[in-house]
Formats: sequence, structure tokens, C-alpha cells
Amino acid sequence: MGSHPGLMFILLVLAALSSSCDGGKVLVYPVDGSHWLNMKILVEALHSRGHEITVIRSSTSWYVSESSPHYTSITITQEKAQNLESQDFMSSFLKKSIEIRSKRGTPWAFFEFYRHLFNMVGDNQKDVAQLVIAIFENKPLMKELMDNKYELLLADPAFPGGVLLAHYLKVPMVFNVRWIFNGDAHFAIAPSPLSYVPQLFSDYSDKMDFFQRLNNIIYHGILVYMHHFVSNPPYQAVCDRYFGPDVSVMSLMQGADLWLMRTDFTFEFPRPTMPNVVYIGGFQGKPSKPLSPELEEFVQSSGEHGVIIMTLGTLLGDLGPEISEMFASAFAKLPQKVIWRHIGARPVTLGSNTILVEWMPQNDLLGHPKTKLFVTHGGTNGLYEAIYHGVPVLGIPLIFDQFDNMVRMKARGAAEYVEVTTLDTETLTKALKNILDPENHYKLNMHKLSELHHDKPMKPTDSAVFWMEYVMRHKGAAHLRTESYKLPCHSTKVGKIETP
Repeated sequence: MGSHPGLMFILLVLAALSSSCDGGKVLVYPVDGSHWLNMKILVEALHSRGHEITVIRSSTSWYVSESSPHYTSITITQEKAQNLESQDFMSSFLKKSIEIRSKRGTPWAFFEFYRHLFNMVGDNQKDVAQLVIAIFENKPLMKELMDNKYELLLADPAFPGGVLLAHYLKVPMVFNVRWIFNGDAHFAIAPSPLSYVPQLFSDYSDKMDFFQRLNNIIYHGILVYMHHFVSNPPYQAVCDRYFGPDVSVMSLMQGADLWLMRTDFTFEFPRPTMPNVVYIGGFQGKPSKPLSPELEEFVQSSGEHGVIIMTLGTLLGDLGPEISEMFASAFAKLPQKVIWRHIGARPVTLGSNTILVEWMPQNDLLGHPKTKLFVTHGGTNGLYEAIYHGVPVLGIPLIFDQFDNMVRMKARGAAEYVEVTTLDTETLTKALKNILDPENHYKLNMHKLSELHHDKPMKPTDSAVFWMEYVMRHKGAAHLRTESYKLPCHSTKVGKIETP
């Protein structure tokens, strides 16, 4: 019997409708700031698949909007904003970090750097722990969350409030992660030989000499200390209070079903990994869109020389007048046109080839064929966009993981970076011209990285969505997770939903 075209069309429409309604309930516990920009992409992708999303946010949240067409929010009252949600705090932290780094190489600078870091991390972890307690003590809210029977909790464990909430609700847990509260997330779950796996803040590549390997052990030891005596105590107090002394937040994290790692091996150095780690590095990458008429006119006016774009991200837009004048002077000596996202006073030495903007369509500019160089602080999001579009990089690393990020880009031959505390106009100008010189192959090397990054069987976002839905379908993914965290020496009981 032949099929009728009209009947087939109706059946296809009905199938699509039934599929779109077959979504699950997902609870999201994000970290604010640039971390939310990553999480938001996954939230929107899940929403487009018909899933019902609920996002836990603080009343002091900077980036996470209370209303959205893609999710329903639950706002938890918090009297004091976390320090990473404060522009004033981040400006002060940056200023102090640059001051400490200017004395780099001295014992005082080494210990002052970690004291400065420990103070910031410790204060923020206490605030997050208090927020978790506020959630747990809100009995009507907890009843609502329990009654909703979420099929998945998606969390960023850099500040592990979502880890504790997932354990309380007994919900399968997936991480959108690169860092946890004591360094690189790999160190929590995968073998990490310090002979060729550089630790955070080491500024080393995977090619270390003997003394660098010794130093790498020291850097690792400091982060172990930070975990036990700075980051963990506020959360251990929560665990002791609500779950008992046999539960630790680290073991809860190690028991996560899936780790969506915000990196890949076009960027990261090769290293051991685990079956429940899925690499989604560059998942924020997307094709560029046309520029505004005014911006397009400026870009086209660059002629054969092309355009340089510079931005230091949302938090770090102003380096102060002295450094800003240095950049303005260096840019003025180049034949390229420059688009500079700048906050602060207009530099006196600004050249006619440079325009200042308060905001720029970064991805669209990186994807423009006339863009020749990206000057950046070295944040992961921006570097992956540069890789996606094949634009070489000059890094101005300032804080956190930015130095380690730039070490990775330099090791690939696609970038250079300069030390902001010893920078002068001549050195900066030389660095800019060096990367722009085609004979130095920075553009060629970045183009090769871009080819490798794009040559995948599945787009990173699609891979992330597949694996999240996989966890929802199977009510966890315990068969992918090593049981090492349950060894007797941990003495930790972490009641998880197990798959057969």
C-alpha cells in the first residue's frame, strides 16, 4: 500500500511535537561572571531541545539575569555580594596582583602572591558556603526542589555549592568545568604526573627540565595546602552539619557522573584522562555576523594592513593611565587600524589609527577577514574564539589562569605574551610587529590550530547536549566513573544514584 504525502507530513509533524515535549527537568547551579557566559550557552542548548531549566542565582548576581526566555530562576537572598561579583573588588585585586608581580623572583613576591590568592579564595568560599546553608535552611524551597524531581543537576564546581545541593537532592550530577576550587579539575579525578603535567600558576609547558619539575611539585603542594586549609573548611562544615563527618565535598565532586571539560587538546597539553570526561573546548565558537556599517567602514579603511583588536575582558578593562598610554603609543606606530575596548580616560598619545569603544562584537571582529591580531588578557573564552577564527594572539596576562593559558598558546606557536609589569613602549611595539610579520608564521600556526579544532565528528555543544541527555536517559553514568574515590583511605560515603 503506497504512502500518502499528506499523511506522511502530518506524522512527521506529530513526531516532532512529541519529541519537543519529551524534555526533562534540569536544575542549574552556575558560577557568576565569565563562567556564566559559558553555562548560558549550555542552558540555551538544553532549552532548544525542549528541556525545562531552572537556574539557582544569588540576589547579588552580576551576570545571571532573574528573567529569561530560556529558564526559570530561583533567587536566593544574599546580603553581601561574593567578591568575584564586584567590579570594585576585581579592580582592587588586579591592582594588588600587578604590584606583587612587579617584584616577581623575590621570596616576598612568591609568598605574597599566594597570601593574596588565599585571602580572595577563602572569603569567596565562605560566602558560597553561607549561600548553600541559606538554601538548605529554606524548608519550603527545599520541598519544592525535592518535589520537582529533577533528572539532572548541571553545576560549575569552581565554587561547589551545586555539588552539595545535588547530593542533598540525590540527583545525577554533570559539571561544566575547567577549574575546581583547588586548581585544574583533572587533578581531582585523573592521574596527573607532575613530570609533564604543569600545575596551575607554574607558567610551565609540558616540556620541563629537572628543576622545573621540582618546582612543579612545589606549586602542586601549595594548591594541596589551599584545598585542605583555605577552600575546603567552609564546605566541610556544611557537610558535617547536613550529611555527617564521613562526607567531603571533594569526594562528592569525584562522584560526579560526567565532567564536561571546557578545553580540548588543540589547546591543552596531552595528559591522562578518564571515561567520564568529555572535552567541549571552544563550544562558544560560532560563525561571525556582519559588523555595523560604521565599524565595517572603519575596518575596510585599513586597506591591506588590516585591523588589530584589543580587549581585556569585562572585569579588567582599565589598566590605569600609565599602561594605557604605553599601548596607545605603540599602536600609533603601526600601519594597522586598531579597535580597542577601553574603559577609563582617553590616552593622550592615542593615534589617528585607533578608535576606543566601550563594547565590541568580539566574535564578529575575530571572524572578519581583515583582522590580523588579537591583543587580549588571555581569558579562555577569548582564546578559543581566536582559535575558532584562526587569529594569532598577543597576550597581556594579568591574573588567575591567564598566564598558564598564554603558555599553552605560545607552545603551539600561535601567540606571544608580554609581562605587563616590565613593559615599555619599545618592547610592546616590537612584540606587535613580530607577530604581524608573516615570516614568523604565527598566522600559519594559528590557522593550523583552527583546522584541528574544527576537524571533529561533532560540534562541542552538540556533544555536550548528547552526554547530558545520556545521563538523564540512564539516570546517571556510574559505569564511566572510577571508584577510586571510594577506597578505604578516603573513608567517605557518598550515596549516589547508581546505574546497574
